[in-house]
Amino acid sequence: MPNYKLLTPGPLTTTDTVKKEMLFDHCTWDDDYKKITLSIREKLLKLAHVREPEYTVVLMQGSGTFGVESVLTSVIGKEDTLLIAANGDYGERMGDIAEHAGIPYLMYKENYDQIPSGEKIGEILKEHPEITHVSMVHSETTSGILNDIASVAKVVKAAGKTFIVDAMSSFGGVDIPVGELGIDFIISSANKCIQGVPGFSFIICNREKLMESKGKARSLSLDLYDQWETMNKDGKWRFTSPTHVVLAFAQALKEMEEEGGIPARAKRYEENNRLLIQKMAQMGIYPYIGSEHQGPIITTFLYPEHHSFSFQEMYQYIKDRGYAIYPGKVTDADTFRIGNIGEIYKEDIEKLCSIIKEFLEEK
Repeated sequence: MPNYKLLTPGPLTTTDTVKKEMLFDHCTWDDDYKKITLSIREKLLKLAHVREPEYTVVLMQGSGTFGVESVLTSVIGKEDTLLIAANGDYGERMGDIAEHAGIPYLMYKENYDQIPSGEKIGEILKEHPEITHVSMVHSETTSGILNDIASVAKVVKAAGKTFIVDAMSSFGGVDIPVGELGIDFIISSANKCIQGVPGFSFIICNREKLMESKGKARSLSLDLYDQWETMNKDGKWRFTSPTHVVLAFAQALKEMEEEGGIPARAKRYEENNRLLIQKMAQMGIYPYIGSEHQGPIITTFLYPEHHSFSFQEMYQYIKDRGYAIYPGKVTDADTFRIGNIGEIYKEDIEKLCSIIKEFLEEK
């Protein structure tokens, strides 16, 4: 099968050296393997600009959604109420999780091209004193918008509430001072900006808030406190860990450090994104999100006027020439999405745009 690069928000294209780590079979009880887990947790704290004992890290088997569900179903008690600020599918998915788990919640929705307002959230908190937790998505890949978690955090902290952030596609690609902002739980996964492969999520937790969650979990396998308690002893996972994925992630963290950490990676992603938007505009193709809130991870593009092709036609044409893009996810316009994270560089963006230009000329 011909290989191609992924221009998606994750899974994404990784380096060959990350992939090669998965050729090694490791025993989960082995001390060397447990040390790798402990090292990963330490490095994630550094990337979040926090440290023990105020914060700690839990690795959780499964996709990013497993991590989000683990937090929501573990830290929100039966007498608590969650406020979800949503402006895309992934914020709305938190509502689905709450619905399934029987978590009392309120949903504050914004249009997909607008960011949740800290001021509006403050008003809702005053109107509903029963709210104990607030959650939102940072980089909402439904549209590519980057939400203002700083302004929301300020309001949430002033009200004395617990703040939960889904930073799935932004952590590692956008610098987030977790402690300074007062984020209590921030969730991401192995196959996003750190450029590992799918298989586990990770949660950076305010330790005090995590301790308060003991005994609250609505799930056995997704019990965040129990997972931490086992892992914190010596690095052993509670149930079977995705060993090959863990080894790949450790290598990905090493390569991130070699690149220059979050500042260097964020700069590359931002430059990729700027170049992509500029080149697409030259073809009459423009972003769905305004420049003020467009994130550097993935961009939703509006189809050019009077287009006469389907997404599948364009997708296949581009894939045959070495790249894969994403269909649009917003419902009020015809769109497609292009990500620019992973092992993607200026040359890839230029090549992709040349391919799209050729496609449009043929149509």
